[in-house]
Amino acid sequence: MAATAISAAKILSKRAHNVPGRIKITEYFFEVPHDWSNAAKSRKLTLFARSARRIDRPADPTTEDPKKGLPWMLYLQGGPGFECASPQNSYWIQTILERGYQVLCLDQRGTGLSSPLSPSTLGLRGDDKVQAEYLKKFRADSIVRDCEAIRKALIGDLEEGKKKWSIMGQSFGGFCALTYLSFYPEAVREAFLFGGLPPLLDGPDEVYRRTLLKVIKRNEAYYAKYPEDVSRVQLITKLLQRFGDTTVRDTTSQGSITARRFLQIGIHFGFHGGFDTVHEVVLRCWSDLQFVGHITKPTVVRIEGLLPFNDHMIYSILHEQIYCQGTASNWSCYRMQKEHEELFRIPKDGGDKPIYFTGEMVFPWMLEDYPALQSLKTQADILATTSDWPALYDEGQLAKNDVPVYAAVYMNDMYVDYDFSMETARKLKGCKTFVTNVMYHDAVRSRMEDVTKGLFALRDDTID
Repeated sequence: MAATAISAAKILSKRAHNVPGRIKITEYFFEVPHDWSNAAKSRKLTLFARSARRIDRPADPTTEDPKKGLPWMLYLQGGPGFECASPQNSYWIQTILERGYQVLCLDQRGTGLSSPLSPSTLGLRGDDKVQAEYLKKFRADSIVRDCEAIRKALIGDLEEGKKKWSIMGQSFGGFCALTYLSFYPEAVREAFLFGGLPPLLDGPDEVYRRTLLKVIKRNEAYYAKYPEDVSRVQLITKLLQRFGDTTVRDTTSQGSITARRFLQIGIHFGFHGGFDTVHEVVLRCWSDLQFVGHITKPTVVRIEGLLPFNDHMIYSILHEQIYCQGTASNWSCYRMQKEHEELFRIPKDGGDKPIYFTGEMVFPWMLEDYPALQSLKTQADILATTSDWPALYDEGQLAKNDVPVYAAVYMNDMYVDYDFSMETARKLKGCKTFVTNVMYHDAVRSRMEDVTKGLFALRDDTID
């Protein structure tokens, strides 16, 4: 499968400053085409990225900087649809800098400062069909072409041996990394993946069928730890449905904290400390109802803060499409959830059984419950029924891959199925896995020292 030819991105601006921690940050703005398949005629996108490198002051400042030629590490953020934190605020940055890299943290197209997508900015593109067509260019296939254009802009003029860079992908960033290895392996020196070995499938149905089973197990474990929350969640969901779906307004006053929206805080079951995070919200809601008689605004703010869907449009309406290659998603999770309909049913009277939270999943009703998504229902339905998605992976290329790949795989990952990850690892030549049952999906943040130590041990040690 031939890869699209990529020209260097245009550097629009470059500004540097120092921050505490002996880090030099450089802020870049680049220009790339929105549609790489028709780059010459495409409208332009602006991409934003920050680089970070250690500040080392030599004893003799007149000597040449010995680290001028530091190798690059590209960081690919999880998502889809999330921007990067500034490097000095990233848990893992010092570990990578101390390993001798300079890091580039990219806001992927449509996120952060990279031609950000929101209902208002999308509305400038045209009618609903035009907007849906525009959104199709915000998947991993376009993201890695952006990365390749940026690589050429930053280091494409170096001597041949220094033109490659390393890549580091967290979650969806790992999916992007495999797309990169599929189409531009000659650009990559090594790849580090954290919970990001994707299933090499054509569609998401089996992904959600498996992850729903994980979510069910996490609900069982949650209620085993907090049995008192069974009745509390019943009480809360009963209250939230008292006057239909508009009993408790959110802070925008244009949407409501519906029972099904509230139960989406179960997305945190896949993180370290996630049970406790959810319990704190359940406890607050229950306390409000017991001693005040209604759910207070500070509690509503807390619920909203745990749910990323309102403020991350790509995450909400392009989530299932990250798995699609020539197939339509057709609201996959909504369909797969019906196989466990009784467990996820929300009785209006609270019922007499535990009510299950949902996980990292998107549903068509979100286009009604989240005010920022209400204007996107037609576009989202078009994307859900679109089947002409291009390939994201080239299994033939991955089978003969010669780029070293080091992947952290979490046996209890609620977001990326372990068995699928290991199946992909076996298909990816040169992939070494660090497998653990004591870390969850956010280990690069919550267990950073342990997981990075494990991956770099794979790179640096000899395994007979």
